[in-house]
Amino acid sequence: MKVIETRLPGVIVVEPAVYRDDRGYLTEVWNQRRYQHAGLAVRFVQDNLSSSSRGVLRGLHYQWPAAQGKLVSVLQGEVFDVAVDIRVGSPTFREWVGVNLSSENRHQIYIPEGFAHGFVVLSETALVLYKCTEFYTPSDEASILWNDPALGINWPISEPILATKDATAPRLADLPSGGVPTLTASLPKGVRADRPASVSSPHAAGA
Repeated sequence: MKVIETRLPGVIVVEPAVYRDDRGYLTEVWNQRRYQHAGLAVRFVQDNLSSSSRGVLRGLHYQWPAAQGKLVSVLQGEVFDVAVDIRVGSPTFREWVGVNLSSENRHQIYIPEGFAHGFVVLSETALVLYKCTEFYTPSDEASILWNDPALGINWPISEPILATKDATAPRLADLPSGGVPTLTASLPKGVRADRPASVSSPHAAGA
């Protein structure tokens, strides 16, 4: 298993070991002991599974103040997955990273508390699994406009299929005071600075 740093603090890409033979393959989606040894010492309390068709864009979503960290995997298909630092006061505020996750590469991305998350489907369909560090709290659910020009996300699609709440989501600058995380209140939890398996990442892209 390889753990890859991105330029956003706490956002990491995980490349699990995949064992293949003529029958198919086997890989671990999560192993508490192994991931903790690799530096991801978090506790997950809820798993979500979404199914989407080509061109569907979900995001940019976050919870606050009941913030969620998410480990995202693709079980079938391919998506372009994005994390955005929305922590007021952060040196990387408004910056983003994007990675391609697929059932072929088996890569995962961990997005800590205080970041917004979204993805767009590049295959005919996609099954996306999210392991979450906090329970879903409807009253704390929030969205940011997917193409907010202040973020400058380089989505690989110009006319995605959107839910109404995502199509009409506010820009980051228009969110009310207290409606987004602050750096001091949402420092990434569970990711060690001395992570033993870290290498520089060729997979992260950003503005």
